[in-house]
Amino acid sequence: RQTGFDVRFQMGSDDNSLKNVQAAEKKGLPIAEYVDEAAANFIQLNKSFNISNDDFIRTTEKRHIEGAQKLWAACEKDIYKKKYSGRYCIGCEEFKREDDLVDGCCPEHSNTKLEEVEEENYFFKLSNYQDKLIELIEKDIYKITPETRKNEALAFIKQGLEDFSISRSKERARGWGIPVPGDDTQVIYVWFDALANYITALDYAKEGEVFKKYWPADVHVVGKGILKFHAIYWPAMLLSAHVATPKNLYVHGYITTNGAKVSKSTGNAIDPVAVAEKYGVEALRYYLLRYIPSYGDGDFTDTIFEERYRSDLSNDLGNLVQRTLSMANKFGVKPKDYPNVIDPNVAAELDGFRFDFALEKIWEVVRECNAEIDKEKPWELAISDPKKLQKVMESLLNSISLIAVSLEPFMPETAQKIKEQLVTLKPEVLFPRLEG
Repeated sequence: RQTGFDVRFQMGSDDNSLKNVQAAEKKGLPIAEYVDEAAANFIQLNKSFNISNDDFIRTTEKRHIEGAQKLWAACEKDIYKKKYSGRYCIGCEEFKREDDLVDGCCPEHSNTKLEEVEEENYFFKLSNYQDKLIELIEKDIYKITPETRKNEALAFIKQGLEDFSISRSKERARGWGIPVPGDDTQVIYVWFDALANYITALDYAKEGEVFKKYWPADVHVVGKGILKFHAIYWPAMLLSAHVATPKNLYVHGYITTNGAKVSKSTGNAIDPVAVAEKYGVEALRYYLLRYIPSYGDGDFTDTIFEERYRSDLSNDLGNLVQRTLSMANKFGVKPKDYPNVIDPNVAAELDGFRFDFALEKIWEVVRECNAEIDKEKPWELAISDPKKLQKVMESLLNSISLIAVSLEPFMPETAQKIKEQLVTLKPEVLFPRLEG
């Protein structure tokens, strides 16, 4: 967006899962009320954290229901019905094969007991698309980043793809979910339904102008735990429906705490709102993008967070802006119009979804500027060499402008504050010192 690209950034909530049904029952709430409340929390979180999404689709919306049913109909040649029994993980909303399990448990939800399920469902002929999926992924027509996830997906496909169940009995779903077209005894399996949101939010049901303009997507962003659904199920469904596949799939890791995945089910969940209230939204955005590796897992603890807040934000960046602008004001250095162009080194890292590396590039400039101040000592140049002082200060102000522009995708409010302070040369504290 910052570089003039026509961006459509979509998010949404998966309302139709069986675990939502169970959670609502546990709370004693109607299912619709429970999912309304959950979706409202996500939408509010986006606003609180300054997330720039253009759309938020819920899978209970009319546009989604119509689109999901249309996708089902478009895949009909690859859909058949059969009886099936297996072990079902509610957390993953998926039947598990024996080789998916670790010590008889789902590796993602080891504290949740697998259910033994036997029923008649509709199946999708995933096996029909094995060779085509290999071709798409190997040739980077559907490019998966990082390479390790690409290899993981290919290894899974080459083991041999099995057809997968794409419906659930209405009875087991407690009547919750999108009805299968032409069979009101079944609802569409949550993943077949949920994956469709990427196109239903674009009005795939009517194949309108927004769908024509923005599909295929340039990139999907997903967590590693749902790689199989996005690298295998989703493109196969699209191939069946004669809809273009997305161009890229970027797969990120997990936030951990003390090495364990952060999860409600494991009881170590961290409330992002509470962290933001204590330290500020911008500081949390910074930490998550800088210290949770783009291609892997990263740890979050209060201790590490506070260390990084003090060293990186308060001392490195905050101190740089404060003392540079104070000296510019004191020595009469006039501000000017600075180029509104992101650092090309930062842009290159962003192209590879390396958010952590991009922020490191910005901090290289921050550290260089602080080192320059310590080396040149502008307060001494003000007496001994006013011409050199002018050059040094202009160089520092240019660098700070570059830092602000490059920070914008990560810390939009901080970037804006720095830009405003560059105009007035009146610094204000960007990151208050932590007590204790």
